[in-house]
Amino acid sequence: MGLDLRADPIALTAALVDIPSESRHEQRIADEIEDALRAQAPWFEVIRNGDAVLARTHLGRASRVMLAGHIDTVPAADNLPSHIENGELWGCGTSDMKSGDAVFLHLAATIAEPSHDITLVMYDCEEIESSANGLGRIERELPDWLQADVAILGEPSGGFIEAGCQGTIRVVIGATGTRAHSARSWLGDNAIHKLGAVLDRLTAYQPRSVDIDGCVYREGLSAVRIDGGIAGNVIPDAAAVTVNFRFAPDRSVEQAVTHVHEVFDGLDVDIELTDAAAGALPGLARPAAAALVAAAGGQVRAKYGWTDVSRFAALGIPAVNYGPGDPNLAHKVDERVELAQISAVTDMLRRYLT
Repeated sequence: MGLDLRADPIALTAALVDIPSESRHEQRIADEIEDALRAQAPWFEVIRNGDAVLARTHLGRASRVMLAGHIDTVPAADNLPSHIENGELWGCGTSDMKSGDAVFLHLAATIAEPSHDITLVMYDCEEIESSANGLGRIERELPDWLQADVAILGEPSGGFIEAGCQGTIRVVIGATGTRAHSARSWLGDNAIHKLGAVLDRLTAYQPRSVDIDGCVYREGLSAVRIDGGIAGNVIPDAAAVTVNFRFAPDRSVEQAVTHVHEVFDGLDVDIELTDAAAGALPGLARPAAAALVAAAGGQVRAKYGWTDVSRFAALGIPAVNYGPGDPNLAHKVDERVELAQISAVTDMLRRYLT
């Protein structure tokens, strides 16, 4: 028996969770989603791209809403099959993000006359390296499918609309010195000691908070790794600290890199950029996005962290994260989602889409 998209979204969430779908092993769940959409939502055009399933309506509405969710999970940790306990559904992927997928699929199959045209994107390989992300592949191969007035990514957000997302860069700040025996330390130049000035700058750093469309993004500049040392009796001649800058989406990656260089200006260190991803502006003033905020009763907050909404923002589409589940429970052995949140998110999105 295949998926019943018209069943209660709680039951549909459990059915999706019970299909093993670790990244790169999504064929079965993609097959079942594709078959169910073709059979139960005939008003959608449905296509397959790898292990992603895409569907869209052609109703001539004035606006188009994209509902996007990844169908893969991290490896299970003896937390399958799912079960219900104390008003919560437990199991791998319940929060991140089979419950969001279930809400989207249920609404697609039960709203034949939406007030917006709808594009549904159920994609693969989100939980692994960015180069494998199915959404990136769709952008390269089927760009016309990623056109909309607003995009809703069903990542767990506790039932709040989390708008946009922070950008992130990582840099390695390196110091060099002269190696020597620690018994004659004055003959060397300790590279680790030079990083003390870097850590002092980080300790004194005052992060910026920025209000964009009513969402407050707080920045953060943090040391996340230190490397150095040769042996217990050697003055090290090289050391490095990795620094992560999470920045508000009103900065570009280039501006964020410039800011980091300014913070450490004047120190005897080298700065190497090792990773970067742009943030996403919320864009909540646009009509389709404003209507979504209104339907949610104004329950909106900034997204802390980076998600695929950044990909939509780069395409000029305002995007939000909105789904049931606590993001702090994602990937945990005791991952779970409140049943009431699944129902509440379904009800809110039904109001918005109709």
